Amino acid sequence: MTSAPIVVHRPSLLGGRRVTVHSSGRDEILGTAYSDHDLVVFLQGAGVAEPEAVLDDPQWVEWRGGHAHEFHAA
Repeated sequence: MTSAPIVVHRPSLLGGRRVTVHSSGRDEILGTAYSDHDLVVFLQGAGVAEPEAVLDDPQWVEWRGGHAHEFHAA
């Protein structure tokens, strides 16, 4: 794998960040996260066993277009 399987995209103009997971050769949108809690819930639903532990692990999660853990409007 050349990049993290989970991508937290840049903050939107209205706030929140789209979250996608790469699985089985394709990207799937998990939803829009407005907080770390939302992100953890999405990752649990995607089958990540300890989602809190991977939020800052670049092998698991790639934060794009903004600082990690910031969800306010761009």
